[in-house]
Amino acid sequence: MSSVIDINPDEKKAICKDLSALLADTYTLYLKTHNYHWNVTGPMFSTLHLMFETHYNELALAVDLIAERIRALGERAPASYAEFGKLTSIKEATGEPKAMDMVKHLLGDHEIVGRTASKSFPSAEKAGDQATMDLLTQRLQIHEKTAWMLRSFTE
Repeated sequence: MSSVIDINPDEKKAICKDLSALLADTYTLYLKTHNYHWNVTGPMFSTLHLMFETHYNELALAVDLIAERIRALGERAPASYAEFGKLTSIKEATGEPKAMDMVKHLLGDHEIVGRTASKSFPSAEKAGDQATMDLLTQRLQIHEKTAWMLRSFTE
């Protein structure tokens, strides 16, 4: 197990590169979820409005945790729409999708963010960075659970 001070600079940079992609995906998903919270309509309005609020609040906390881990590792966290746009795998929300399309979009996006978290493990494992691996495990669990809930909603 390594602490931040024991991880060599090249390994820190690799970890932070992966975490920056996770941060960008998480922030973009936060923004999309908040958009859907504001703009959902239809007979499922109340249920989806509240569910999306729960999700974007969790994502708001997550972006802080991820960015702070990048900073703890000694790198600068990306923090602009331009930077996030270059790093994210999430497609920006456009138009006015129907409520169930919003659910399906968010389902796919949580799966994408889960994959991004999974792809981040090798660099942290190589460095013995337990703190980052713990953060990644927590993020993966949350995205898998949220995807399951959204998937169940569509059945």
